Amino acid sequence: MTRKHIHGGDIYRHPNVLDFSSNCNPYGMPEGVKKAAAAAIKLAEHYPDVSCTRLRMALSKAEQVPVEQILCGNGAADLIFALALAKKPKKALLLAPTFAEYQQALETVDCEIHYAYLREEHDFVPGEEILYQITEDLDMMFFCNPNNPTGVLASRDYVIKIVEKCKAMNVFLVLDECFLDFVEQGEAHTMKPFLKEYSNLFLVKAFTKKYAMPGLRLGYGFCSDTKMLEKIKGVMQPWNVSVIAQEAGIAALKEEAYVKETFEKIREQRAFLWEHLEKLSLKLYPSRANYIFFQGPRGLQEQCLKQGIYIRDCSNYEGLGTGFYRIAVRTREENQALLEIFEKLIGKR
Repeated sequence: MTRKHIHGGDIYRHPNVLDFSSNCNPYGMPEGVKKAAAAAIKLAEHYPDVSCTRLRMALSKAEQVPVEQILCGNGAADLIFALALAKKPKKALLLAPTFAEYQQALETVDCEIHYAYLREEHDFVPGEEILYQITEDLDMMFFCNPNNPTGVLASRDYVIKIVEKCKAMNVFLVLDECFLDFVEQGEAHTMKPFLKEYSNLFLVKAFTKKYAMPGLRLGYGFCSDTKMLEKIKGVMQPWNVSVIAQEAGIAALKEEAYVKETFEKIREQRAFLWEHLEKLSLKLYPSRANYIFFQGPRGLQEQCLKQGIYIRDCSNYEGLGTGFYRIAVRTREENQALLEIFEKLIGKR
């Protein structure tokens, strides 16, 4: 069954709604980033720096990763597609459900895709059985932590088992940590400290969610295999990161106060939203990210749209059927508006 590649944040087809379908920072793009992006217009009459040198140096300092191990792209999706094109895997393993772009990228190189299905009765938490599906006939595996759309966070010890098995089987592991920044004490889970030890590991991150700048398109990745980085760069379009995106990224990395303040608010609002959702006739799953994954009545997205609320219907994800949804954590006022609609449509337990 071919599933549609549908994403949240489609305000163009759903204008004038309160958008809970996209998991970006609800407090908006930092003013310093907006100013840097606007000021960069005057540089746009020149080609961008093809190597993103200043941006990579700023990332190296912020992320504590050697600059030569950093590659930038036109959003995380640009890197995901470039990885597939550079590696041209014959056979790959994906968890299900997980982010749809992995499948889409693999399909562009005619890769045979195998799925490790996460079980609803286990709250979609990956277990030891996944390790047995990492076999020597695989070329590549994608693993999202915390996972999208479930928000389930795997421990670092578990991810180490995954990367160890991949290394033993000569499988290239793409680890997506795009939402890890939103996890409390996320640094205790990142695999950045293990990059040198595992040259078969590529770690994906992005500015998109953390700094609420999806429209600027800016992602980056880490890998200690510099030859592999050159190979990936070789299949990417030149000048794929605009002058405006590069300058915005450099400015964003200086926004430490914004990150601290907004992340504290997001954690508070997540707890608030979770507490009130628990009182409704919904099945909640143990998300640790800035979004909540749940099971509810069929047709809930359409009913919410009629009320001016846009939530993410997850039925198009491999491994999910109808009745699964994801909502972003937004501001208190917005969360209260969502809860009022939910109480009216679903009712309390």
